[in-house]
Amino acid sequence: MNGDTRTIGFIGLGHMGGPMAANLVKAGHRVIGFDLVPDLLAAASDAGVKAAASSVEAATAADVVITMLPAGRHVLDLYRNEGLLTAARPGTLFIDCSTIDVADARSAHEAAVAAGMRALDAPVSGGVVGAEAATLTFMAGGAQSEFAEAEPLLAAMGEKAVHCGGAGAGQAAKICNNMILGISMIAVSEAFVLGERLGLSHQALFDVASTASGQCWALTVNCPVPGPVPTSPANRNYLPGFAAPLMAKDLGLAANAARESGVPTELALKAAELYAAYAAGAGANKDFSGILQTVRGRTTPEHGPAPQNDAKGGTPA
Repeated sequence: MNGDTRTIGFIGLGHMGGPMAANLVKAGHRVIGFDLVPDLLAAASDAGVKAAASSVEAATAADVVITMLPAGRHVLDLYRNEGLLTAARPGTLFIDCSTIDVADARSAHEAAVAAGMRALDAPVSGGVVGAEAATLTFMAGGAQSEFAEAEPLLAAMGEKAVHCGGAGAGQAAKICNNMILGISMIAVSEAFVLGERLGLSHQALFDVASTASGQCWALTVNCPVPGPVPTSPANRNYLPGFAAPLMAKDLGLAANAARESGVPTELALKAAELYAAYAAGAGANKDFSGILQTVRGRTTPEHGPAPQNDAKGGTPA
């Protein structure tokens, strides 16, 4: 594409898709967008996106069609039943940025190719903040030529794009990455709750683990207790950066892939179970780091909580 202006059909203008479409407009592209929710479509229109009356209309004149949808069934329904693939011009590049099952991603790719289109699965990491700031990471699956064509558009919406392999490889990378993240957040949460019972202050444990072998993103960036990392959601009553239901969804996808592949991911299966319960209850509107509250709630009550220590390790007056 050599950085030239393109006409982009963008379907799915929610918390992620809306800012992504707006960043494409800022980069000089013509974006025709559609969403089933009128308020989301209106907000995108305010950001410079031309509102379409349907997904089919958004795709008709597009050089590239980008979808950002909740689940694989929505992507496949658009591709197979809503006429999206027949509405687009032959050879149109379809980029699906949704996080969906690897098998669904491959099915969507096959449907696009069978209809004379080209396809790339390109899920993202970085959350709403990354979508708004255009700092997302894209994990792409598909042919190298399709990735090369998509790269300038991905660069307008993010700061890194990795070609992970053939069809479905982007989704595979996404769920494996978030499997690591989900498990590590539970481990960090358990460590802080255990530290509380043993009389450790949050700051003391953070100061040790953040510069020792326990260091990880779940600790140093998204710390699940308030205090040590002022920008973490724990300091805002777990207001979502990455919502717990989204983590539950990603871990469910990882669990499905593990079962289908015959890989014994015991920690991932347990993490999926814990996050599914949290997201269905107290964590429905919370950041995924709020799983710490579930760990506290499951702690044996008869022992009682240890006194909370201040940052220097002393017991507060």
